[in-house]
Amino acid sequence: MSYVIEMKNIRKEFPGIVANDNVTLQLKQGEIHALLGENGAGKSTLMNVLFGLYQPEQGEILVKGQPVKITDPNVANRLGIGMVHQHFMLVEKFTVTENIILGKEPTSRGKINIKKAAKDVEAISKQYGLSVDPHAKIENISVGMQQRVEILKTLYRGAEILIFDEPTAALTPQEIKELIQIMKKLVSEGKSIILITHKLKEIMEVCDRCTVIRRGKGIGTVNVSESTPDSLAAMMVGREVNFSVEKDPAEPKQTVLNIEQLVVKDVRDVSAVNDLNLEVKAGEILGIAGVDGNGQSELIEAITGLKKPTSGKITLNGQDITNLPPRKVTESGVGHIPQDRHKHGLVLDFTIGENIVLQTYYQHPYSKSGVLNFKEIYKKANELITDYDVRTPSEHTLARALSGGNQQKAIIAREVDRSPDLLIAAQPTRGLDVGAIETIHRRLIKERDKGKAVLLVSLELDEVLNVSDRIAVIYEGKIVAIVNANETNENELGLLMAGGSSKKAGDPS
Repeated sequence: MSYVIEMKNIRKEFPGIVANDNVTLQLKQGEIHALLGENGAGKSTLMNVLFGLYQPEQGEILVKGQPVKITDPNVANRLGIGMVHQHFMLVEKFTVTENIILGKEPTSRGKINIKKAAKDVEAISKQYGLSVDPHAKIENISVGMQQRVEILKTLYRGAEILIFDEPTAALTPQEIKELIQIMKKLVSEGKSIILITHKLKEIMEVCDRCTVIRRGKGIGTVNVSESTPDSLAAMMVGREVNFSVEKDPAEPKQTVLNIEQLVVKDVRDVSAVNDLNLEVKAGEILGIAGVDGNGQSELIEAITGLKKPTSGKITLNGQDITNLPPRKVTESGVGHIPQDRHKHGLVLDFTIGENIVLQTYYQHPYSKSGVLNFKEIYKKANELITDYDVRTPSEHTLARALSGGNQQKAIIAREVDRSPDLLIAAQPTRGLDVGAIETIHRRLIKERDKGKAVLLVSLELDEVLNVSDRIAVIYEGKIVAIVNANETNENELGLLMAGGSSKKAGDPS
C-alpha cells in the first residue's frame, strides 16, 4: 500500500510532558482521515510536527514514499502540505485577497498585482465551491467565511494534503454542513485530508478511516464504516461513554434572573436584541436555542455588564443590575463561561493558576492589603486543575500553552467553583471531547440541583435538548417561544429557530 503521508513512530517532548509517544499515522491518497483524541491527547502537536512548526525528537516522515525533513511551514508548503488552524491566522483589516496572497504576492513591475490575485482567488474558489467575496474585509465576514479564506490560502499555495484542525469548533450547524460538502469536493478533486476532531457525528458522516490517540499514545487506526460512535468514544477515552444526560426532573423555585423589554445594539448600532423578555428560575436550566447571530451574544454581554443596553431592565434576585460594570455583576452572583475563551475568558500570557483566580484574586485569601498571596493562588489552582482534569504540565504553565479544550476546562472550573446564583454557560462544551462534555453536563446539572439558575446558550441543538429543562427560542433578537425540553424535538426547534411557528410552543410572554 502506498501512502501520500507516513508519520512513523513520532515522539515529541516538551518540558515535563511527552506530547506524542511513538505515534504512527498513514494517509492514503484521496481519503478523509480522522485524527481523534481527547483534549490535550497530542493531536494538534502531531499535526504541527507534520506542518514543520515543531521538530520531533524521534521518528520519520515520508511524503509519497520519500523521507523528508520538514524544518518549517515553508518546507511543508513546498511539499504540498497546507494547514487550516483552529484559531485563524488572518489579518482582520486586510481583504480576503490580501490575506490569501500574504507572503506569496504576485508582482508586476515591482508592485503587487491585486487585480490578478483577486481573479486567481475567484477562480480557485469557484473550482472548489468556496464562494467568498475576494474584496471583502475579514472583520466584516462570518466565522464560516473566514474559515473558507484559510482553506483558500492553502489551495492558493498548491496544497495537495490539507490538515483541518478542529474546523467545526466555532461554526454554526449550517456552516458545518457546508464545510462537509467542501471537504467532499476537495477529495473528489484529488486532495487528501487529515481532520483533527473529537466530534464523532462528523467522523461517521465524512471520514474513511480514523486514527485514535490517547494521552499521547497511538491506540490504533480503524475503518469508519466498521465502527460506531460508541466504539470510537471508548477507544478515545478508554472507557464507555454515556451519551444521554441523566437527570431528575427540575424543581424550579423563585425567579433569579428577570429580563424585561431589553433592547441591545450590536457593533453596527443596529438593534440585535429587540424588546426581549425572559426569566430563569432557581433550580432549572434554561436553554437558549437559535441560529448564530440572532442576538445571543448581545444578550449575554448585556447581562454580564460587557455591553450597555439601549433600554429595558435586568434584575438578579430582585436587584437591578442593568448598568452595573462587569465586576459588580460578578459580585452580585453571576458566573460567566464566555463563548470566546480567548477574548473574554482568559489572559493568555498569565499562568493557568493566575487565570483560575481572575474573578477572586483581590479577595481573601488570595490577596491582603493589595499584595497577592501566590501560595494560596496556586494551592487553589492545583485543587481545581485536579478536580476538573485540566491537562497541564503545571499550574505555572502559561494559558496559551494549553490545548483549546483544556483552556475551556480551566474557565469552567473557575466559574462553576464559585457556585454563583446565576451561571451563564455560553457554548460551554465548544472544543471539548465526549468524555469532558459528559463531565461538564453533569456539573451544570449539579449546580441546578443545588438550587442555582443556569442559562445555557449553545448552537449544539442536541446539547440544548439534552441538558435544558426549558428551552427559549431566540429569533431576530426576540424570544419567540418557550417549550419544555422533554416535550419538543430537533424538528420543532429548527422550525422555530428559522422564524416558523409551532402549535405546541408556549407563549413567551
